Amino acid sequence: MRPARNRAADRSNRAWACLMTGTAGTQGAPSLPEPGVKIPARAFGPFEKEALARYAAVSGDDNPIHLDVKAAKSAGLFDTPVQGMLMLSCFEPFIKEWRPDLSVARLSCKFLSPVFAGDSIRISGRAISRRDSPRPESVLRLMAHGPDNRLAILCEATVRCNALGRPR
Repeated sequence: MRPARNRAADRSNRAWACLMTGTAGTQGAPSLPEPGVKIPARAFGPFEKEALARYAAVSGDDNPIHLDVKAAKSAGLFDTPVQGMLMLSCFEPFIKEWRPDLSVARLSCKFLSPVFAGDSIRISGRAISRRDSPRPESVLRLMAHGPDNRLAILCEATVRCNALGRPR
């Protein structure tokens, strides 16, 4: 008969293993990002009108300004803007490509300027803080720039380590 598992203790041990390097049983386990560490930029897009229509169909975000140029122009825009949540969906893959051993625990953002159909975004970032207790985590400042390098989205992501540094 197997002993009962204590899932809370297992999570705590995995988080501790992520913080430790060179300790028996955790050889090669990466640590959380230190403040100041830069995350290399990566481009996402372009976000074509067909992709906006598909996203609207599956997400329920069928606001006409995202799908109809006339509606966008009546709202004071020159073209259809990309849905904010569609662009926000690029942030987790951006983090996972950089560090597959991290998971996003919390993500908050401000949408600062629109990105229009046919445009791409370039996401970059930096670790801004780290704490080891009571729950080990780092905070990342992430920025999405649209065309002409204008800041479109400013985010903060709280990240934690996966089990023993393996991607989920």
